[in-house]
Amino acid sequence: MPKRQATQTSMYSVKSVKNALDVLEILTEYEYGIHLGELAAKLQLSLNGTYRIMKTLSEKGLVEFDQQLGVYRLGVYSATLAQKLLKSVSVVSYAHPVLEKLARRHDESAYMVISQDNEVLFLDMVDCSQPIKTTSMIGRRMPFFTNAAGKVMRALDSRDLLEKLLKKSGRRKELPDLDLLDAELEAIRHSGVAIDRNGLGEGIISVAVAVRDYAGKVVGALTLVGPSFRLLTERLESEIIPSLQEEAELLSMKFGYTRAFV
Repeated sequence: MPKRQATQTSMYSVKSVKNALDVLEILTEYEYGIHLGELAAKLQLSLNGTYRIMKTLSEKGLVEFDQQLGVYRLGVYSATLAQKLLKSVSVVSYAHPVLEKLARRHDESAYMVISQDNEVLFLDMVDCSQPIKTTSMIGRRMPFFTNAAGKVMRALDSRDLLEKLLKKSGRRKELPDLDLLDAELEAIRHSGVAIDRNGLGEGIISVAVAVRDYAGKVVGALTLVGPSFRLLTERLESEIIPSLQEEAELLSMKFGYTRAFV
């Protein structure tokens, strides 16, 4: 494709995205919907151009067309998307001060990690001041079985679900044996703590504790990541794990979680 044509295509794509975002913003002001002609006038676009945008957004569930009234309004998926965004924002706002505390206390990289299907997302992080430290994982997605956060968040899952999640990960050479993974998660389920060695890279250890909400559902995991020569077993057991458990419980309480006492 000639350079000029490629540039024009790129500009058109960006403009299309802007128009789609403008549509969603306009629809938030029209609870009972808006006619295509009025929407086109507000966007300063042709009827055909506006219709193509609405058709695409409708296919994605972001808008819906009321055939009886002949108006467009926000679709159900828009609300779902907004809830997911707000959830991520609230997780970060609650978790970040905790990450700062953990990073200062232990001088290791502290993360808030959330689960996304067969992967985890390293959502937020506070780095340490150590001269030797691991590469930042912020914003990265990893298979759940490669790290402590993914394992602790999946510890309560059934064997059938684990098998499905592994299949979604594709034909990876590093796919774990299901029996061994199931046994490891059972041990994590009893202890409430996950420790992973070398899953994020040779010589890297991650340790994690789950964070729960008012319904007891896992919303994420507090995780410390560092080199194995610093995260020794004795230090993990006597210093880091108790600290993670304490902070995870306090953070869970902010999400309305109350531990059941027997």
